[in-house]
Amino acid sequence: MLAPSALRSLLCALSCACWLRSGAASRLKSPALPIQSERDPLPSKGSSGCSFGGRFYSLEDTWHPDLGEPFGVMHCVQCHCEPQQKTRRGKVLGKVNCRNIKQDCPVLDCTNPILLPGHCCKICPKDDHKQPDPLLDSLEYFQEKGKEDDLHKSYNDRSYLSSEDTVLGESRTDFVALLTGVTDSWLPTSGGVARTRLSLTRTSLTFSITYQRMGRPSKIVFLDSDGMTVFEYKVPKGQSDMICGAWKNVPKPLLRQLQEEQMHIRMATSASRREEVEGKVVKHRALFAETFSSMLTSGEENSGMGGIAMLTLSDSENNLHFILILQGLIRHKDKEPILVPIQVQLMYRQHILREIRANITSNDPDFAEVLTDLNSRELFWLSRGQLEIAVATEGQNPRQIRGFITSRKSCDTLQSVMSSGNALTPGKTGGVGSAVFNLHDNGTLDYQVQVAGLTSDVVGLTIELKPRRRHKRSVLYDLTAEYIKASRWAVGSWSRLEARHIHMLLQNELFINVATAHNQEGELRGQIKALPYNGIEAPRNELPTPLAGHFVSPPVRTGSSGHAWVSVDKQCHLHYEIIVAGLSKTDDATVNAHLHGLAEIGELDNSSASHRRLLTGFYGSQAQGVLKDLSVELLQHLDQGTAFLQISTKMN
Repeated sequence: MLAPSALRSLLCALSCACWLRSGAASRLKSPALPIQSERDPLPSKGSSGCSFGGRFYSLEDTWHPDLGEPFGVMHCVQCHCEPQQKTRRGKVLGKVNCRNIKQDCPVLDCTNPILLPGHCCKICPKDDHKQPDPLLDSLEYFQEKGKEDDLHKSYNDRSYLSSEDTVLGESRTDFVALLTGVTDSWLPTSGGVARTRLSLTRTSLTFSITYQRMGRPSKIVFLDSDGMTVFEYKVPKGQSDMICGAWKNVPKPLLRQLQEEQMHIRMATSASRREEVEGKVVKHRALFAETFSSMLTSGEENSGMGGIAMLTLSDSENNLHFILILQGLIRHKDKEPILVPIQVQLMYRQHILREIRANITSNDPDFAEVLTDLNSRELFWLSRGQLEIAVATEGQNPRQIRGFITSRKSCDTLQSVMSSGNALTPGKTGGVGSAVFNLHDNGTLDYQVQVAGLTSDVVGLTIELKPRRRHKRSVLYDLTAEYIKASRWAVGSWSRLEARHIHMLLQNELFINVATAHNQEGELRGQIKALPYNGIEAPRNELPTPLAGHFVSPPVRTGSSGHAWVSVDKQCHLHYEIIVAGLSKTDDATVNAHLHGLAEIGELDNSSASHRRLLTGFYGSQAQGVLKDLSVELLQHLDQGTAFLQISTKMN
């Protein structure tokens, strides 16, 4: 065993069954949101104008919608308060019409136009040194005070590059695709609707797909800009309406097409081509803040209509921000765009609670708004998944799609590693806590919690907010009654989540705290985080294996701890995913206090020959991968429960 003075070791016993003779699979035994809600007072009922984003605009006013931090103003979108017909009392009604300025960009005669930073319209490279057209200058170029350093970023109203979420120290780019029935075919189109959320990390593209009004798909096909199949994923059989998959090692030319929004996704069932849906993959900044979502479908068969809504609550006010992506609602094939009046309704059991009227264009039907000051009943119905959002066109032959609003759905895992190093009063006990959560559409939160290596008995197990003041805890829910001392487990459900708590949970703003007799304020503490799906075949629905200094022989009193999901597939390949928490600069002498170390798997029996294998060296708090070509001896130790997983950090 490695000396504690040289390495900080986190050790756990793994128990694995790999049936070598039969080859059977085995397992271990043990626009952007939010829209800025401006604070200008609303006018009296007698005033004529438009209401948008919580602000009142007079007739003929124009403005650029403000999405708030961190996205700012959508400079390439312009809204206009247009006067409409008069009422019987002579009042002129106003309607909001927003259009994408890029639709007015001039047609270029070059083959490879470029988009300069701070511009909405592309130009030919040869014109790079020329002055912009004075007529387009105010339309095309923007530069806000204090944001000069941000001009290298894309200001496409759908663009979003996340620097917040990192996996193994790398940034992710998130995409979304709305899949509906193809309407330009002579065959009857599908009435099915699907939503695909995608995340790109380096050359790996993972995706989470939900669908309605269609049978379970048999395959998912990625199409390039020429409509050619470049990747096909065969969907495993199952009953869930969630599909999780990954496309590893995406070629560079296709990565470029993905970033330039030139790729499509097609999804089909094995029954018939009528059950086929397709959609374009786009970047969208709303994915960054989304905590609630809705999939909008039509009651008509073979309609080819559908939509998705991405919603979030304001951080401090009860305002519900949303962005709609619509497809097939407007049937207009002419090149010249037309304005289409729509109404958006928030409903509860067929009763209209809120209604918004606006105009959208036929070639850019996306729509964004904010519903201000939701009351307690509306927030309660939102938390229970009982609110509906409906979108309908007005005039002759109106068309409508609608869907229930639920918490955000994805293949990510809500989990937490609790360590003494992250306690409100940091310590080094060598203990560990591990938790896995599952959030249902009706607002119920299932939880599984396990602890080990504590200095004394557990006296409190709570889900909490971040303390407003030092040592001033804010408890949301007490799980102590479900804790079983003999097994050191707590399993149960929290059925009273409020909409605000769901929002905070999915924004990684809640914590789980373990108090003991010797540490009344908390011996272990961990942040509840959404662990992004990465395509590794690890059983995330089960409790992971805990990692702690307590398991080292002799025990190591460290503030760090972790947990790991490990499984062996039918080919006897080891899939693993490791999360570590509670690291400090005393554990790691690097400036950024991230873990620099290695993970390895080996056997507990030191009397025999060593069969230790390096899993991976990793940077950050996560490591994941697949280990192939395991020796027969190491597989036997996995089978006998005499294998261990060790995480080590370098010391000075």
